[in-house]
Amino acid sequence: MAVFAADKARPIAHVTESTATATPENSTNIVGLPPTQAPMPDSQTAAHAKPPSMGRQAIEGQPTIVNTTLLPGDLAAINPSKMNPVADLEMAAMLGDPKAQIQLAVKYAHAEGVPRDQHKANQLFCRAAKYGHGEGLFNLGWVYANGRGVPRDDGVAAVLFRMAAERGHAHASKLLNVVHEKADVSLPACLLPDALPMAKLPPAPPMADDMADSQIPMAPKEIAQLVQRLAPLFEIDSNLALALISVESAFNPMALSHAKAQGLMQLIPETAERFGVKRPFNPDENVKGGLAYLRWLLAYFQGDVTLVLAAYNAGEGAVEKYRGIPPYAETRDYIKKITGMYRRLTHPYNPGVVKPSPVIDLMKRM
Repeated sequence: MAVFAADKARPIAHVTESTATATPENSTNIVGLPPTQAPMPDSQTAAHAKPPSMGRQAIEGQPTIVNTTLLPGDLAAINPSKMNPVADLEMAAMLGDPKAQIQLAVKYAHAEGVPRDQHKANQLFCRAAKYGHGEGLFNLGWVYANGRGVPRDDGVAAVLFRMAAERGHAHASKLLNVVHEKADVSLPACLLPDALPMAKLPPAPPMADDMADSQIPMAPKEIAQLVQRLAPLFEIDSNLALALISVESAFNPMALSHAKAQGLMQLIPETAERFGVKRPFNPDENVKGGLAYLRWLLAYFQGDVTLVLAAYNAGEGAVEKYRGIPPYAETRDYIKKITGMYRRLTHPYNPGVVKPSPVIDLMKRM
């Protein structure tokens, strides 16, 4: 099962019609939050009190994303009186937390404690969206729908709203009635997969490629097709994902463990929230959340498949504590089952997702 810390959320600001095509340089009327909230015209005040009408103003006068205050890792031990909220968010965003990336993006877009920088805000929204995070996708769609630091493009906005809606984002679904999808729309370049370096770890055993593909149990056709369609979007080998699902849930979308791990990839509630999964028993949403977590773990442990599997089962904290596979019988048996099917010892990873775990260097010296 996947383990991660849970977060809480708050909404952010509204934007007027006049800001729809504003650039970062002339966007002086972006409305922030209390205590820095600027006066709003009556139409914006009404937007706070009732759902937006299903017209163009539904996009421009719309509350956008959720925010959260995060205390990643050892930040929780810092004396609260000495904490710097922006610095803490910068650290969490750098560590790959999509909610921190979204909250920090809001601050740069609205000049909340930092200089206004729409370009940086858009980069942070895109990093969160690249995880498949619903709020990140929604906000990036909002950026394109309103031309905030990018050319206004309803086609791109519609695709991003659709992706957010598929992850359970309710307002994204409503905005699909306002902007319409177009044929042959390309995703923003920042969402496309990066060129992946191979992990510089011991090579896989001889004939591993041939053996790995043939050892995975037969998945139901619908689940196999789902995984094969989604895995490349998260830069994950579909065979690794299928092997993991076979052990986690035996391909049962309604699986529920004693630890409350749910669905095909057995996401516990904290991990589901972490990666924007609102309906863990929905196969599409569950697999996207599990793949996003796998992608993060692969970057964190530099493509070492056994460490990634250990962390997926026992948590990355346990892997770091023991500087390797934890001495838990369940975790060791879990790894043995999956690596018996997926026999590659390494997997390509994207180093831009998150900085590697400090224990990687320590293990290399052992």
